[in-house]
Amino acid sequence: MDIQMKRGLLDVCVLAAIKNEDSYGYQIIKDLTPYVEISESTLYPILRRLEAAELLTVRTAEHNGRLRKYYHITPSGVKRIEDFKEEWREILSIYQFVIKEREEKTANDKE
Repeated sequence: MDIQMKRGLLDVCVLAAIKNEDSYGYQIIKDLTPYVEISESTLYPILRRLEAAELLTVRTAEHNGRLRKYYHITPSGVKRIEDFKEEWREILSIYQFVIKEREEKTANDKE
């Protein structure tokens, strides 16, 4: 997969993981693991990039005597998810075109 496309997909996945409630790094990884493999070394640069883009905010809170960073999606982050959904419709349309072309070729080869 194209690295830029994968990067954009991971950004949106991270935003989606915190869309309904604030979360922290380890929990985000656990939430994403059933859908996409992501490590700490991948996640934390994404979180910093999303914070710099003002798509999420960070707050620190004590948990069991340690400080933990909690991530909160901003209205711009929610908009990015909605924009992604619209973009994905176009990607699916292109995918359907490519598949159709391949299916037609396969059908013609069988004749």
